[in-house]
Amino acid sequence: MTETLRRYSDPSPLASPRLTAGERWRRARLAIFVRVLGAAVRLAGRHPASWRWSARHHHPMLDRLAAANARAGCALAALDVPAYRAFLRARPAGAGRRLRDFPETGKVSYVVPFPAARRCRDGRLPDRGVVVDESAGSSGRPFNWPRGERELRAVHRDIVAYTSLVFPMRRPFVINAYSMGAWATGTTTGAAMARIAVVKNTGPDLGKIVDTLREFGPDFDYLVTAYPPFLKHLRDRLDAEGFDWSRHRVYASCGGEGMTEALRGYLEERFRKVRSAYGASDLTIGLGAETRFTVWLRRRLRDDAELRAALLGADEQRLPMVFQYNPLTTYLETNERRELLCTMTGPDVLQPRLRYNVGDEALLVPYRRILDLVRADPDRWAACRAALASERMTLPVLLLFGRRDSTVSYLGANLYPQDVEYGLYTGNPFAAEISRFCLALVEDAALETRPVIHLELRRPLPEAEREALSAACRNGVRGHLAAVSRDFAQSLTEDPAAGDLRVELHEPGAGPFAGQQKIKNVYLVG
Repeated sequence: MTETLRRYSDPSPLASPRLTAGERWRRARLAIFVRVLGAAVRLAGRHPASWRWSARHHHPMLDRLAAANARAGCALAALDVPAYRAFLRARPAGAGRRLRDFPETGKVSYVVPFPAARRCRDGRLPDRGVVVDESAGSSGRPFNWPRGERELRAVHRDIVAYTSLVFPMRRPFVINAYSMGAWATGTTTGAAMARIAVVKNTGPDLGKIVDTLREFGPDFDYLVTAYPPFLKHLRDRLDAEGFDWSRHRVYASCGGEGMTEALRGYLEERFRKVRSAYGASDLTIGLGAETRFTVWLRRRLRDDAELRAALLGADEQRLPMVFQYNPLTTYLETNERRELLCTMTGPDVLQPRLRYNVGDEALLVPYRRILDLVRADPDRWAACRAALASERMTLPVLLLFGRRDSTVSYLGANLYPQDVEYGLYTGNPFAAEISRFCLALVEDAALETRPVIHLELRRPLPEAEREALSAACRNGVRGHLAAVSRDFAQSLTEDPAAGDLRVELHEPGAGPFAGQQKIKNVYLVG
């Protein structure tokens, strides 16, 4: 196996190993199938009107075609992507006739062992027309994701078509408040929106956004793109400055982390509409997106215990984010642990993603199954029909619960319990007083979502020592996260309030630690 990895990790300019005559014939047949279907998908998405038509007329038969396309894409990559060919050869049961016969890939198993060029088709990274996005995990190591020119055009087309469907604006002006730089969301959003709107890439700068709204006035329809917590900061800032919301049409599109319905309701007291999208730097920023139907469904799941049990399971109390997605562009499936696997193999994709485990827990539900459940109750069905009246997308549904790898997502950064532990114990004179800890995201009465570090004390402490311990833990965790996570450090630079980590102390066996077994700690709580 070591020799195989060495051979295919070698950054030499050689392309894939020489194929046999049979492999060449198989490769040609697979390439024709993938390219023909890819051309059809590209044609359907070339114009917003055709994109809307295809999204509104998605048939279950297309799901089977999407599965066949994903399997063909994996089989083709086994022949013309050197890294994937080596990856399969190192696993005796590497491939088969069914999609699930191909093994999962991920950062550790596939991205880390092979350089970027080896993960491209024919083992070559083009000399021009490539944009490289970057993501960084808790270790601070950057992961780079090259995207070709045609791939980016396809992403831009999807963003433009979705935006024109969900946010029908007369004279659109996009204020792009995502972080700029090497991060995919901000730069890709700005480039895509420029196709249909005036765009100003302000980044998360409240002052610049306020100045922009004043300068250009109510003649435009504004769409602010940002992380959910920043939208609340913007609403509060504009309210404080006496902004006349009634004279302006302001919409919001957000992503990067989940959003509660309480926050959406608070934002929609000012914004005309707030919708969220789902993506990942590893894959693309447009894996799925909210529609009026998915927002209705999520709110119904929150309040309707019978529907929630039928769709999510009798014991499931978490409320997932709900999106619709196109399986012909991003084929999704889940494994036995309900982890989301994504396959992107179209001819426009520079680096095929092949049953890639992004680390999120999810459920996938056909659109028609949801309608069948809803039709059983006349009140539900009437409300559902009203939600379907505008956008009318019939695409399958993604129910997303969040990270499976013991992280919480905050302002676009993944916070790992092990990094919290380093911050709690490194150089902390009060470390001996901590029995254990857990991490949560909590929305307070002001609808501010902040990370909360719950600490179980070993013994009761005087008030002065409790305050000193809280301060030491807060400063230690904030300092460590800023040192190891580029995303968190960038958030601190752009918005100092991002460092407002909350620390709550609990007596032994109290709070979230009540009833927990001592053998194995639970690091994340809802």
